[in-house]
Amino acid sequence: MTLERASGVLLHITSLPGEWGVGTLGASAYGFVDLLAGSGQKYWQILPLGPVSPNFGYSPYSALSSFAGNPLLIDPHLLQQEEWVKSELLSGLASPGNHSKVDFLKVAQFMDKILGAACRDFFNHASKGEKQAFYDFCEKKSSWLQDYALYMALSGHFGTNHWLDWDKEIALRKEKALCQWREKLKEEVDFHLFIQFVFSRQWSRLKEYCQKKGVQIIGDIPIYVNFDSADTWSFPGIFQLDEKSGEALEVAGVPPDYFSATGQRWGNPLYRWFRGEDLNKETMAWWVRRFAHTLEYVSSIRIDHFRGFESYWAIPAEEETAVNGRWVKGPGETFFQHLIHTLGQLPLLAEDLGIITPEVEQLRDAFQLPGMKVLQFAFDGNPGNPYLIENFKDANCVAYTGTHDSNTSMGWFFGGEVSEDSRQVIGAYLDLREPGEFHWAFIAKVLSSRAALAIIPAQDILGLGQECRMNTPGVAHDNWTWKLFPGQLSKEIMKIFFKMCIMYDRV
Repeated sequence: MTLERASGVLLHITSLPGEWGVGTLGASAYGFVDLLAGSGQKYWQILPLGPVSPNFGYSPYSALSSFAGNPLLIDPHLLQQEEWVKSELLSGLASPGNHSKVDFLKVAQFMDKILGAACRDFFNHASKGEKQAFYDFCEKKSSWLQDYALYMALSGHFGTNHWLDWDKEIALRKEKALCQWREKLKEEVDFHLFIQFVFSRQWSRLKEYCQKKGVQIIGDIPIYVNFDSADTWSFPGIFQLDEKSGEALEVAGVPPDYFSATGQRWGNPLYRWFRGEDLNKETMAWWVRRFAHTLEYVSSIRIDHFRGFESYWAIPAEEETAVNGRWVKGPGETFFQHLIHTLGQLPLLAEDLGIITPEVEQLRDAFQLPGMKVLQFAFDGNPGNPYLIENFKDANCVAYTGTHDSNTSMGWFFGGEVSEDSRQVIGAYLDLREPGEFHWAFIAKVLSSRAALAIIPAQDILGLGQECRMNTPGVAHDNWTWKLFPGQLSKEIMKIFFKMCIMYDRV
C-alpha cells in the first residue's frame, strides 16, 4: 500500500457524541466527517465494527462475529425515517442519556426495544421492493449471515454464547439439528437477519458520504476470534479444535516477558493453517471472504497482531498460563500471496508493535505494508529507538502519538508513567515551553516526521487526561466506554490542528 503524505484522526464510532448514550451512524457521524473534511483530514481510523458482548467487556476486539455489524451503532432517527416504519419507535422510551461514558448495558436494552419494533414493522409493512432488497442482502451475505443469525438466536435461547453448553447435536452442527432449530427459532433468526440488513444500509450510506467528502476510513481486523463466537461455531474446520468434542486444542497468547512472568494467555482458538504441507483451503477461503467483506465497509485495513502471521505462540488449552507455550511458524508470505492472487493488491497496514523479529519485518516489507510508529514508545533512553522520528527508515509508515491501547498523551506524560527526569528529557526533545501545551508539541512532532501518514487520537487533540483513555490492556473493566460530548471536539480546536497540518505539509 502506497501512502501519500496526509493526516487523520483516530476515533471509534462508539465515542462519537450523540443523544443515544453511544455514538451511532447518524447525525453525529456525519457531523464528524464534515469536521474532518473541513480541517483537511483525509483519514478517519476506527476500531472493529463487530457486535460486542458483556462477557468480553464490550471489547470491539472480542466480537461475536468477524463479519456482522454492531447493532448498538444503528441510529434510531435514521431508522425512524424508513418508509416501512409505522411505529413511533422512541415513544415512551427514555434515552440512555448523553454522558462522557457509554453504559453499554442500558444502550443494549434501549436498542433492543427499538430494533424489535422496527423489525415487526418491516415484515408487516415493507414494500415488495424493500423486502426484495432484504432477500438480496441475505443471499449476498449467505456465506456467514444465516449461521450468524442462528448462532445469535441459539445464544438467546440457551442463555449463553458458549456454544459447547448448548444441546450437543446443535453445538456440533448436526445437519438434522440445524434444520430443526432454524425452523424452531425462525422469528429470532429473522430478527438478527433484519438487524444486519439495517446496519449494512446505514453504514453504506455513511461510507458513501465519506467518499464524497474525501475522507477515507481505516478499519481494523483482529487476527484472532473468540471461541464464543459465530465464527468458531460456524467454521470449526478452520480452527484447532477436537473434532469430537469441539474443545480447543491450543490457544493464543504471548510468552513470558519483562512485564509478565507468566506471559499472556488470551485463550482464542488458533487457526488450522495447514493440511499436510499445503495451506488449509477452508481457512484461506474464510480469510479471503473476511478481507473482501471488510473492504466493502472501509477504505483500508489495519491488521492487528500482524506478527502472528509470521509465527505465533501456541499454548496447550489445558494450561492456565502462557508459560508452557511454543513458537509455531505461521502461513507467512504464502498467506499474503494467496490474498493478492485472489483479491488483487490490498490496502493494508501492519500493526507491528512490541517485540518484532527480523522475520516479521521481512514479511511486512515483502508486501510493502506500512508499519506503525508510536511516539509514546520512543523514550527508553536508547538513541536507536525505532519510534524516535529521526530513526524512521522511510516514509512508508503511519505515525501516532498513542493508540487505543495506550494512555492519552497527557495522561502518559503527567499521570505517573513518565519519571520527572524523563519528562525533562522529553520536554527538551519537544522544545516544550508550557506544560499545558504538551499535547500540541507532541502532536507537532508526529506531524513533522517523515511518516507518510500521521494519525492522532481525538483525546490527544483535545489534551485529555488518563481518565479518557480508551483501553487498558490486562484490565477487564471500564474499557471502551469513553465518548465525546456534543461540541467538545469543536471547529475552533480542529482549526488549530488544521494549521499544524498545513505547516507540516499534510493538507
